[in-house]
Amino acid sequence: MRTTIDLPEELFREAKLRAVQEGSTLKELVTECIRSGLQRPASTKRELSTRRKAPFVAIRKTPDLAPIPERSNRQLNAILEDEEVEAVRKLATQRDARP
Repeated sequence: MRTTIDLPEELFREAKLRAVQEGSTLKELVTECIRSGLQRPASTKRELSTRRKAPFVAIRKTPDLAPIPERSNRQLNAILEDEEVEAVRKLATQRDARP
């Protein structure tokens, strides 16, 4: 059966090189790789999720500081934009104040 697969260029080159080194065709190499991958037992959803967990990050609580209120992405973006505008104004003021 014929099909089309989009591969990253680097991966395609590596596969093509391996096929040439082994004296086979790209089709034979890809078929062998897919077959060997399908012969392994399928990973369960739980196994996949445990492999993708992010590492724990320690966050120290400072007793003197009040908790930061929860904010939406839109609110956070607005805060960052305001800070950026203020920084640009400050730079412009410094530039204008030079002799």
